[in-house]
Amino acid sequence: MQRSATRKRVAVTGASGLIGRALVRSLRADGHDVLRLVRRPAATADEVEWDPKRLYVDAAGLVGVDAVVHLAGAGVGERRWTEAYKREIRDSRVLGTRAIAEALASLASPPEVLVCGTALGWYGDTGSRAVDESAPAGTGFLPSVCVEWEAAAAPAEEAGIRVAYARTGLVVAREGGAWGRLFPVFRAGLGGRMGDGRQYWSHISLHDEVAALRHVVDTPALSGPVNLTAPEPVTNREVTAAMGRVLRRPTLFTVPAPALKLVLGDFAQDVLGSQRVLPGRLLESGFDFAFPTIDEAIRAAAR
Repeated sequence: MQRSATRKRVAVTGASGLIGRALVRSLRADGHDVLRLVRRPAATADEVEWDPKRLYVDAAGLVGVDAVVHLAGAGVGERRWTEAYKREIRDSRVLGTRAIAEALASLASPPEVLVCGTALGWYGDTGSRAVDESAPAGTGFLPSVCVEWEAAAAPAEEAGIRVAYARTGLVVAREGGAWGRLFPVFRAGLGGRMGDGRQYWSHISLHDEVAALRHVVDTPALSGPVNLTAPEPVTNREVTAAMGRVLRRPTLFTVPAPALKLVLGDFAQDVLGSQRVLPGRLLESGFDFAFPTIDEAIRAAAR
């Protein structure tokens, strides 16, 4: 969705989150109309009410939209993974996606495309093995959530809407997300590797994440899974070294695996797990990364 593209009307869920805020800014800067789905009565003309827990969407507010980018969901790293929070993670994604998909399917003239933001969690722990969109789902909690999450968009597909699953990596940004919590730690000189540091972290800069989402919206050939991750995954040890180089701080500390498990609960398995995921379909479709390497992504975020 480049600056020269035809003006579009785009609805966004999760518009108050890290990626959603940046996407809304980008779209509006290029002259597109943006509707934000909110979990309260709409107060302005650019808001549409929805309640994913009740599977409710004010479908009338979506009449005339050209595209929907669905990013809403409880933060995976926001809290310790209790059984109750794991249910919230699952329900916020599965119910929210189902609500959006059913609302769009009910429209007399549905939008051209639904981009459903999912996650690289689909692949599970891949170790040092590189995988692309052709890889099957892994095993464990997050892969099972991702399978249900993507399946929940079926009503939109059945209605003839092009549906793409934007499987996003770790977003490198200061403003929020997992990386937003790393920056102050490393700036204080307290950063270091997690566990043995050999696990791969598939990352993407916030700039490239937004550009990739817009690219998926604008590229009719892209449906099904699309990995939104930089072309050069790196290990946690390499991330640690890059943070030290860019921020010019020592990286002497190490967070041992037992400590992570104590603090994070089951989520520690995913922090210590390895995902070496490649953006095969993005590259094949001609997408150009502005910040393809980990050093470039960190520098962009540190500005």
